[in-house]
Amino acid sequence: MGFNQHWVPLIMFCVTMITYNVTHGGHSMGPITSGRGLRQGDPLSPYLFLICAEGLLLLLKHYERHHWLTGCRVARSAPMVSQILIADDSYVFCKANENEAQNVLQLLHSYELASGQQVNFAQSSVFFS
Repeated sequence: MGFNQHWVPLIMFCVTMITYNVTHGGHSMGPITSGRGLRQGDPLSPYLFLICAEGLLLLLKHYERHHWLTGCRVARSAPMVSQILIADDSYVFCKANENEAQNVLQLLHSYELASGQQVNFAQSSVFFS
């Protein structure tokens, strides 16, 4: 996405070098090193989420420009809609055919490789009209 080459390692350092100290009954236990990266409530979370969402949008627009995904219209004169992002839910619209379904899977795989995030297919749905 064009970030400065020094910025990405700095952010990754903030995300990966996390330690905790737990205090219980007056005794401190730790440091405990986290291997999972960001946690819910982390101050960086909203910003990194927005950067990842922007990356997903750019990837979707790339697929749309190359006609690998075709959005839908709510009316004949309405603009084409290929995605809706609401909070942490993503809706991708395409033609209900095998080619575009494969393109959606390829798009998601590309996004996973670029962002490190993985789609949970057990919590995902597909709808056909």
